[in-house]
Amino acid sequence: QVQLVESGGGLVQAGDSLQLSCTYSGDTFNRYNMAWFRQAPGKEREFVSHISWRGSRIYYADAAKGRFTTSRDAPKTTMYLQMTSLKPEDTGLYYCAATTTNHDPADSSVPRNYEFWGRGTQVTVSS
Repeated sequence: QVQLVESGGGLVQAGDSLQLSCTYSGDTFNRYNMAWFRQAPGKEREFVSHISWRGSRIYYADAAKGRFTTSRDAPKTTMYLQMTSLKPEDTGLYYCAATTTNHDPADSSVPRNYEFWGRGTQVTVSS
């Protein structure tokens, strides 16, 4: 059974950096394409980034481009989200997700296309 556990969230100031981790356990890590989503209070869950199982295809939401970097480390079965120049609007509960399906860029941003989810890690950016 696949399990995803996020960590690394916290309270930071605008302009700071933060690195989130998503630790994977269960099935073969390299079978899964993975993604980061976030959800602010009162808002829908929104796509942040996606990384394919080999790390060869990476997609970002417009809000993340140029500031966030997604990577994965197969031996550690961990995915990362390095966030820089954080803004108050980046505040939210950050989730990692996994799927065995190779979606195109548009479908990779849709939450229902991921079968497995972590419980999230809170990121709060103060102004």
